[in-house]
Amino acid sequence: MFKTLDDIDANGKRVLLRGDLNVPMRDGRVTDATRIERLLPTITELAEAGAKVIVLSHFGRPKGEVVADMSLRPVCDALKVALGQSALGSRRVVFASDCIDAPARDVVDSLAPGDVALLENLRF
Repeated sequence: MFKTLDDIDANGKRVLLRGDLNVPMRDGRVTDATRIERLLPTITELAEAGAKVIVLSHFGRPKGEVVADMSLRPVCDALKVALGQSALGSRRVVFASDCIDAPARDVVDSLAPGDVALLENLRF
């Protein structure tokens, strides 16, 4: 039997959520937020349960190089809009400029229960 979110106590815990945020973009803006919207129920449920939600994703095929046009920063902006203040209240949605080392660690360490962090492209 598989466990569901209802079966865990996420309060105060760090929860890694791997999502498909490889969304269409033009001129640094998300043009179709469908994949973001599909993650919203899970992100919201975890945040409301008091989890520190850490979202991981890739974007494009940068071949291990940092490519500015493949950054997830614009996706984080779209995620903030999609979640809206009504869904998260006073909780924060923050972006980590890398998915490893100090940039990721510092953002994750700063999370309060209910906050959401999106780490930079896993393929960089």
